[in-house]
Amino acid sequence: MSASGGTKAIVAALVANLSIAVAKFVAFLFTGSSSMIAESVHSVADSGNQALLLLGGKRAARERTEQHPFGYGRERYFYSFVVAVVLFTIGALFSLYEGYHKLQHPEDLRSPQWAFGVLIFAIIAETISFRTAIKESLPHKGNLTWWQFIRRSKSPELPVIVLEDLGALLGLIFALFGVTMAVVTGNGVWDGIGTVMIGVLLGAIAIVLAIETKSLLIGESAGPEVDAQIREALESAPEVTRVIHMRTLHVGPEELLVAAKIAVQHDDTAAEVARGIDEAEQRIRAAVPIARIIYLEPAIESSAPAQQA
Repeated sequence: MSASGGTKAIVAALVANLSIAVAKFVAFLFTGSSSMIAESVHSVADSGNQALLLLGGKRAARERTEQHPFGYGRERYFYSFVVAVVLFTIGALFSLYEGYHKLQHPEDLRSPQWAFGVLIFAIIAETISFRTAIKESLPHKGNLTWWQFIRRSKSPELPVIVLEDLGALLGLIFALFGVTMAVVTGNGVWDGIGTVMIGVLLGAIAIVLAIETKSLLIGESAGPEVDAQIREALESAPEVTRVIHMRTLHVGPEELLVAAKIAVQHDDTAAEVARGIDEAEQRIRAAVPIARIIYLEPAIESSAPAQQA
């Protein structure tokens, strides 16, 4: 997450959600709408999520220690996973509970104009936040589809914010639908239906986020394109004849570990092999700047013809 990229999107979402949460809660006090209290909790949960993402980014920037020799980059994955859990437990479960309660005991809405006013304000604010998240994500997305971006991104914050903001917008639309139908029909059951829809939406988003951040937390390799760049850089070094095998691992969104066994000529001296390894490392870092931890193991490549069985 670049300082000007993901952080900007997180701060924009945090400011929007805090202001929206207050407005939604005020609307709930005037209307008694379960959709509004569900959306209030949704916005509070989102605000907590963004605070966790900011905390994770700050903690991940700490210097490596003897106990953590590869640094703290994965803290960003951990806090993103916590965000998914918080979004599900607080937002989804509360909304489902509140919606079920309202379906069992429907109530007429009071002063629905408050709900309409707040929902329109919230939709405008969330649209601005969502637009910021999309704008900050585009340079990282490249030619990928949005689904591919969410699945493949090694930087968790922007996919989390994009999904959160999308969920917030859809949740507001569901709340607006429930309140509108409750006013038009005079039946408070519609308010409960809108609340349940919000809960299901939040649960679906939380599951997607949990699956993707869990994969990052366990440890993901570099993508196929990056692997190809590293192999090409290695094999372009004069002393390297081929790559025997290679492993990559993200120890953080912007830090990649590369371990490879490379073949060198059997008649190379130890000094030539050492120079070749140094040059190969430089070529890797030039091709893939995030490859900051590199371990290369040389193996003798025999020039003798293979014996026939």
